[in-house]
Amino acid sequence: MSRTQEGCLFCRIVAGHEPAHVVLDDEAAMAFLDVRPVFPGHVLLVPRDHHETLTDLPADQVEPLFSRARRLAAAVEQGMGAGGTFVAINNRVSQSVPHLHVHVVPRVKGDGLRGFFWPRGRYEDDDQAASAAARIRAALGEG
Repeated sequence: MSRTQEGCLFCRIVAGHEPAHVVLDDEAAMAFLDVRPVFPGHVLLVPRDHHETLTDLPADQVEPLFSRARRLAAAVEQGMGAGGTFVAINNRVSQSVPHLHVHVVPRVKGDGLRGFFWPRGRYEDDDQAASAAARIRAALGEG
């Protein structure tokens, strides 16, 4: 039985209650065109069950979702004649629909996107970088 969230647009699409241009639909996930694409062929991949973020996704559902993301990256590239793809997930911040979704965006050289969608910077010094790395290792339980 599928776990859904009342009022969730993506749950309604998965259930067939909202229209979508579906490109993949199986027991684990569904993928459909984004209605506001960065470029034509921009696909959203969602788990069938409602999970808000990647950290909410049960461990046994990670591989099925990402194996499909991998297949979609190749299909979007081939199907759209793209030079590559940009694959991304927002967790809460900038997540317009609070249902985990993987963006698979076709890319071509000179398409106007510059790396990530936000300005990049540098660490103040090596100590600041070392401190950030240590905090993340500690959160991973790696000391």
